[in-house]
Parts: sequence; structure tokens; C-alpha cells
Amino acid sequence: MKGLWGSRDFRLLWTGETTSMLGSMVASTALPLVAVVTLGSSTFQVALLTAVAWLPWLVIGLPAGAWVDRLPKRPVMLACNTVSMAVFGSVPLAAVFGMLTMPYLLAAALLGGVAKVFFSLAYKAYLPALVGPGDLLEGNAKLQGSESATQVAGPGLAGLLAQAFGPVSGILADAVSFGVSVLCVRAIKVRETVVPVKRTPLRSQIAEGLRFVLGDRYLRTLMTFGAVSNLALTGYQAIQIVFLSRTLGAAPGLVGLVLAMAATGGVFGAALAGRLGARFGTARAFLLCEVFAAPMLLLGPLSGPGWGLALFVIAEFGVCAGVVASNVLTTTFRQRYCPPALFGRITSTTSIVNYGTIPLAGVLGGVLGEAIGVRETLWVMSAVLIAALVMLAPLAKLRDFPVTAAGRPPRRQPLPT
Repeated sequence: MKGLWGSRDFRLLWTGETTSMLGSMVASTALPLVAVVTLGSSTFQVALLTAVAWLPWLVIGLPAGAWVDRLPKRPVMLACNTVSMAVFGSVPLAAVFGMLTMPYLLAAALLGGVAKVFFSLAYKAYLPALVGPGDLLEGNAKLQGSESATQVAGPGLAGLLAQAFGPVSGILADAVSFGVSVLCVRAIKVRETVVPVKRTPLRSQIAEGLRFVLGDRYLRTLMTFGAVSNLALTGYQAIQIVFLSRTLGAAPGLVGLVLAMAATGGVFGAALAGRLGARFGTARAFLLCEVFAAPMLLLGPLSGPGWGLALFVIAEFGVCAGVVASNVLTTTFRQRYCPPALFGRITSTTSIVNYGTIPLAGVLGGVLGEAIGVRETLWVMSAVLIAALVMLAPLAKLRDFPVTAAGRPPRRQPLPT
């Protein structure tokens, strides 16, 4: 059966999102490479790029969720990708005219981060309107799988572009990818139904989303665990290019190859998520994925030059497989479980906590990297991720995630068990 591949509109969404994600993955490697190779930035400055890119979640996440709930999602997505195309397209122009500096690079990362906040909230709320309840798991698995595939191709492509045309060429590729995404999303024919609701003060709408999340033990547990695990993973990833490039002496092309090979774990995890959920139950499968992923991170700081890089690949492969599979399961859970009228605010509430630790992690990774050493910082972040598993204890007795919040009639079909 064709499944969602038979849907023209889903194919357009998938194509646009996959293309823009490929560009973003190229840029996620190219931006630090520009900072390290072109601008000669310090470890702290490189880590700061990660921090400012995620800072908007902390600053505007809550009001953005309320705004997105009021608006049609597709126009929001189009506007955000257009802004991102302009912002990242300006970076290579600045380089050509000799105007590219670290502050300019940080400003581009910050503005791109603002656009990403609004796009992410609209995109997650738009998928259920596009595919229907019974196809959510398939849709999320396909989108997460393609995202993981871009994580394979992106770093390698960034490395090749850096070798051939210089690191800034990867940022140009990112700008072009956002343009392709705009064209694809614009061509989608399905129009969501926006039900007019009585306008209430923005503060009241934000408070409604906060109360829902804080009063729900499942969403609350996933939110707090996500915050700590993101702190560990981002602190690790913020300095991994410095570790590979400076500590281990890997050339830009080899850095891209190592990250690409490691990211194949995400493709594997996305493909396996549905089967794990059906075999063990969605909640148990989530726990298994996280318990598998966390210890794998310990292999990273054991890596060495040459063939010693294989340990880094194995570590990141395992982490990507576990984290991506768990993300497929929890994303589908939230889309089925949460009331559509509150979805943007629920997502922004959980995201501001989950992603709010990422700017801190970027700064913390840079500070620790310079204070105690890059390899030592990788050890610290690995230990934090393993310790965070204790926070998942409230989910230990569940086989499957619930399909509807307590006191509300079922809205969606349960996952197969």
C-alpha cells in the first residue's frame, strides 16, 4: 500500500520539510566551521552560536504558542521560511563583501532561531489537519526518518562544500533550501479549518496552556526529562566539532563524514519506532529507547585520531537511533492526546522548558570546554544524560501512552498494540 505517499499534499509537505532540513543540517555544520576555520573563533564563541540559535524559545516561546493558535498554520510556515531564506542568504553576501564577522554570524543565528520557533509550532499543529488521526504515526515516522536522513547527508555535504568552496557555501545552500520549501508549502491544496473563537487576553491564553501541561503528569514528566536531556545533548554537540577538528585533528571533510555516518542511527531509529511501539507498547518502547541511548554517549570522549574516530561514530549512532525513535513516539502521543485548540500553547509551554535549556547548554559547553577541557566536558555531559533517566520513573508502569486526557472523550484512534 502506498499509505501517505499516495497523498499529493503530504508529499509536498514532506519534500519541502526534507529539503529545508537538509539545508539546516548543512548549516548546522557550516556555521561552526565558518566560525572555526574562517573567523578563528574561540571554543566559547563557537558554542555561543548554538546558544543564540535556541534563545528565542526561552524569550518568545510562550506568546508565540498563543499567537500560532489564533492563526492559520500554513501562512505562518510560509512567512517563517521566507524570513529564514533572507537571513541566511545574507551571510554569503556579507562574506563576499568582506563584512562577515562573529557578531554578524550570531545575529543570523538569532533571527533564524526566531523564525524557527514560529515555524515549529505551526508545523506540528498543521500535520494532524493534513493527514488525519489514523495516519499520524506513519506521518511522523516518515518526517522524522527524512529528518534523520538529512542529518546523515547534511554534515557530509557541508564538509564537501567547505573543502571545495569554503565553509560559507553551506550557509548559501541552507538559504536555497528554504526557498524550495516555500514553493512546496505554497502548492499544498488542503486548507485547515480555523474555528473563530472569542479573543481573550494573551496572558490568559498562555496561562491556559501552562495549566494544562503542569496539571498533566505525562506531559509534565516528558517536559522535565526533555529539558535535562537537551541540556546534556546540546552541551555535548555544541563542542563536538571543536573536539573533532582541534582535539583529534580531523579535516573539515572528515568531520562531515564522521557526523554523517553517526547520523544514520536516526534513520534506523525512525524506521524502528512503529515496530517497537507495537511490540512493547508505546510508553515501554520510549523508555527502552532512552535507556539504550544514554550510555552510548560515553563512547564519544574515548575517541582518538584516525581509526579511533570509529568510537565517536558508534556513540552518536546509538544516541541518534534511540533519541529519534523516542521522538517519533512522543510526538505522536502529544498530537493524539492534546486538544487541537490548545496544541500551540501546549507545545510552546513544553518547548520553552525543553528548548530553554539549550542556550544554557551552549554557553555551559563552551565555558566548561575552556575551563576543564573539551574531552572532559564530553564526559560531564554524558554523565548528566545518564542521571536524567531517573526522571522517567513515573512512566515505568505504563505499557502504552494514553490516547486522551482524563475527563475528555477519546478524539483519536489508539496506537496498535
